[in-house]
Amino acid sequence: MIQELSVQDFAIISKLNIEFKDGMTVLTGETGAGKSIIIDAMGLLVGGRGSSDFIRDGAEKCRVEGSFYVADKDGMTSFLKTKGIDISDGLLIIQREIYRTGRNNCRINGQLVNTKMLREIGNQLVDIHGQNEHQELMNASRHLGLLDNFEQSTLMPLLEEYQKHYKKYNELKLKIKQFYANEKEYVQRMDMLQFQYEEIEAASLIEGEEENLLEERKKLVSFQQITDALKNTYAYIEGEDTQALDLVAQAMNEMASIEHLDPTYKETSELVQTSYYSLQEALNNVSALVDGLELDETRLSEVEARLDTIRQLKRKYGETVEKVMSYFNSISEELALSEFGGINIEELELDLKKENEKLSELSQELTQQRRLTARKLEEAILVELKGLFMENTRFEVMFHTLSEFSENGVDKIEFFISTNLGEELKPLVKVASGGELSRVMLAIKTIFSQSQEITSIVFDEVDTGVSGRVAQAIAEKIHQIGKNSQVLCITHLPQVAAIADTQYFIKKSIVKERTETAVYELEKSERVDEIARMLSGAEVTQLTLEHAKELLALAHNS
Repeated sequence: MIQELSVQDFAIISKLNIEFKDGMTVLTGETGAGKSIIIDAMGLLVGGRGSSDFIRDGAEKCRVEGSFYVADKDGMTSFLKTKGIDISDGLLIIQREIYRTGRNNCRINGQLVNTKMLREIGNQLVDIHGQNEHQELMNASRHLGLLDNFEQSTLMPLLEEYQKHYKKYNELKLKIKQFYANEKEYVQRMDMLQFQYEEIEAASLIEGEEENLLEERKKLVSFQQITDALKNTYAYIEGEDTQALDLVAQAMNEMASIEHLDPTYKETSELVQTSYYSLQEALNNVSALVDGLELDETRLSEVEARLDTIRQLKRKYGETVEKVMSYFNSISEELALSEFGGINIEELELDLKKENEKLSELSQELTQQRRLTARKLEEAILVELKGLFMENTRFEVMFHTLSEFSENGVDKIEFFISTNLGEELKPLVKVASGGELSRVMLAIKTIFSQSQEITSIVFDEVDTGVSGRVAQAIAEKIHQIGKNSQVLCITHLPQVAAIADTQYFIKKSIVKERTETAVYELEKSERVDEIARMLSGAEVTQLTLEHAKELLALAHNS
């Protein structure tokens, strides 16, 4: 149950704190005083849609905070622990701030959460029923959801199992559709990749091979230049005309004859000797190189062809041999997947058939359970409607079977009603008046509050369009709900206000040229005055005061 609500800079509310009590609490006041704004703030607190339009003029943000006492009779503590929120003391503090920039901060017990989690938790704390929720009854497509929520423990696990297979069924249908739509393109691509794979594989590329081939080609192409250089070098050193080596030998002998005369001569002599032997070794090397020279034109052709193959592959598949090999590896993987782990259309179609059979089985089971639940809902609603002076009403849940599977099965349901004896059943959306819709919705909320154990229920002017004994019946029904759940109710009906355990008065006033909304808890005498105002309007007479006292006395004694 909600214990306290704090609102700051929200719409026309500057600052407001309300403490809520057990049982039934009503909020009354003039139209436009801000009663529904308080409910809007509460809705925002439990995950409702946020907007910067909520922020009071002149403020940078609005702030809403609420404290909730959470009983663990339905495992709420365990549920919150799965969300990482500890409430060992049974107290839940929810805070929400909305900034003009659009930023939205939500905290539960100090922990930042997103609005999705806030809404998921808030739905288990408070059930807000406003005038616009009549539209839920007026929209036949929402009736199936109402039926499924009536018996959640039985229907929801079955529906979740169905939806799991429905999702897989649709995924398989999409894959098969895409396969046939793209089969031609897919086959063409596989053929192209296979050709590329075979072309690169046949080349047997080796890392570093291109560099070695280029070096070898350079030598093969330069054969004549190398041959001439080696022969000329040999001729210059040991040619018939030059005989450079013999001359160096003579110089070496001349220096050897005087080297004993001076250390400098000896050093020079040794240098000449070294030059002679080095030149002799070089001559031997040149001679060996010349003897080993042989132009291999076949090898040059092989090298040229191999380099041309590498150039062609680089032009098609990558700027370097490494990139060509990387591309080869990627298409190898794609071809392997297409052959061993890709789309197997026969297998997909077999899986689709199995999912179709499973969905048929689950949808039939779901329909059967829904029909049983529908009978229970019909009986429960009729019991509640009799207490709301609709004793001649007939109410039935009509089933229609869809031609194909949908997300929620193959059922399309609609609520039918007959409010007068002897009239045929007709769609609720076409025949129910505003007051009748209020009573049907109140009956549904009463039933759901019992089956779902919702601890706080908010009614925002659900009594619109009713009066007299019907208003009294609605008041008694709401008060009855308040015996098991905390009920907050905005009302303009004196019968509803009188039967409440606690009454708050919402007042709008002008403070320093700004509109302010304030909330006061009314004492017994103040309640008499407020209920008298609700009875008579602007002018309160002694008679209306007596009537107000009578309403309160009757409510207290009931």
